[in-house]
Amino acid sequence: MDGINLAILIGGILFVTSIIATLISARLGAPLLLIFLIVGMLAGEQGLGGVQFGNPQVAFLIGSIALVIILFDGGMRTHPDRFRVALAPASMLATVGVVITCGIVGYAASWLFDLSLLQGLLLGAILSSTDAAAVFSIFQSQGVKIKDRVASTLEIESGSNDPMAVMLTLTLVGVLSEQANLDWTLISVFLVQALVGIAMGFLAGRIFVILCRKLPLNFAFIPLLAVASCVLMYAATNLLGGSGFLAVYLMGYIVGNAKLPQIINILRIHDGLAWISQISMFLMLGLLVVPSNLMHYLVPALLLAGVLIFIARPLAVLISLIPFRFPPKDQLFISWVGLRGAVPIILALFPWLAGIPNEDLYFNVAFVVVIVSLVLQGWSIVPVAKWLKLEVPPKVVPDQIMPLDGVSSNEVLEVLAYNVNHSSPLINGQWHDLQFKCPVQFIGVIRNGEWILAEKQPKFTDLDTIMVLTQIQYVDTVSDVLAKDAELSVTKHSDFFGDFILNGNISLGDLDAFYTIQFANLDRSQSLAAYIGERFHRRVVIGDQLKLDQLLLTVREVNNHGEATQVGIKSVTEPAQG
Repeated sequence: MDGINLAILIGGILFVTSIIATLISARLGAPLLLIFLIVGMLAGEQGLGGVQFGNPQVAFLIGSIALVIILFDGGMRTHPDRFRVALAPASMLATVGVVITCGIVGYAASWLFDLSLLQGLLLGAILSSTDAAAVFSIFQSQGVKIKDRVASTLEIESGSNDPMAVMLTLTLVGVLSEQANLDWTLISVFLVQALVGIAMGFLAGRIFVILCRKLPLNFAFIPLLAVASCVLMYAATNLLGGSGFLAVYLMGYIVGNAKLPQIINILRIHDGLAWISQISMFLMLGLLVVPSNLMHYLVPALLLAGVLIFIARPLAVLISLIPFRFPPKDQLFISWVGLRGAVPIILALFPWLAGIPNEDLYFNVAFVVVIVSLVLQGWSIVPVAKWLKLEVPPKVVPDQIMPLDGVSSNEVLEVLAYNVNHSSPLINGQWHDLQFKCPVQFIGVIRNGEWILAEKQPKFTDLDTIMVLTQIQYVDTVSDVLAKDAELSVTKHSDFFGDFILNGNISLGDLDAFYTIQFANLDRSQSLAAYIGERFHRRVVIGDQLKLDQLLLTVREVNNHGEATQVGIKSVTEPAQG
């Protein structure tokens, strides 16, 4: 009993320490996952805590469940627009890119560590996938918002390339343990994994949506049902020979975009669960590593990390994105944000579990490479994004969102709360002074803890909280008027998009009436949206930029067909930002 209590005490201390350490991470700009790894190592057998943990089976179990929850959460937060914009390039990176990375890193590993080519390729497969946990958490913690196409490509790639890495790793583990042959039949194995994973994920997502709409469950049980369902689907898909990770990610995508009244509560609970999963996984991996063992492989592992970051990843991105005409700076950023996180360390447990020789080499090298990736790439995401001018102004959001999940409605209804501060333009104004382009109902004001009803027509004062009711699709429109940072957001948008906004259907000839344009061979009757679409040869996204003579055109709004409906105009003499 005392041993159990001691284990619970140690676990509690580690979690509390990790959460408090996030304050240090925010101050230093360090990736949160790196902090969790360091806390785990400090608590390990050669650290201050002296905790001995060397069970790969338990580590693999915890890591797999944590990754399932993280991928399900990532899938729920992936908007359909992201798939329309980036599914093809992300799929190439998640398949062809993984194979290219595996080959280059594997060849380098065989030379650096004096391994056979198959052993080197196994290490290459372990390190070949980017980690959804690392990518998602760093973007969220750093508050980075970049161009939709780049962000969507990275997000979908990191959520869908694990199946390819898992298949390559399991295949090579089987070959090295003499359980399988390396031949063309492996392609059929991959296809089966992908097709079964897609089918199971789609089926599970649809069934879960139906259950949410039909079962009279208390709203508190719906997020728990989601957790249980995604874990169940992961195991069932694996047993049927499919990719459990792919199934879970697709299931999350279907659930997140089904317009369920309960989706806000599910997302809120899963946000916390995803962080708990990441903390648990990285603490456990930190405990599992023995720092002195890392020193045996440190120098060649650092060299291998250099090959991965500066050679293999850029080449994989360059080759995979050739058909999609990504601008060079977009490719450079995608190359640089190919972070490695928990997935390579979890995959490095496969040789350990299979009893393959040099199992400690795979695990320790993977650990060093992950540390280097988190430190070098993770720490520099924001500076690199700013240097490449890929950041776009973030949207303003409510201070609180309260879904009405118990109300039967064709559209999800939400109560939004907006805090008023002393610098807000709403000060001394009233509700009837405001203008909205969408249906919204004023509920009242919370002032000093008291609810002032809407019919009393209160004037807004400092420290008030404005309460409104609207449909979920109008949250952004309402926030543009009521959010405390709305005025600052307008300034940022003006700096980025320009002071003048034109409709995409305006013709180039009409534009020439306001600005002197050297048309050369341009068609004066062509619309601004058609001109931009023709220049990009693909769907345009918010933040896409190009030059028209001495004008910088920046796409500010797009429709469902990927056509520019609003374009920012700015007079410039420098080159376009791309």
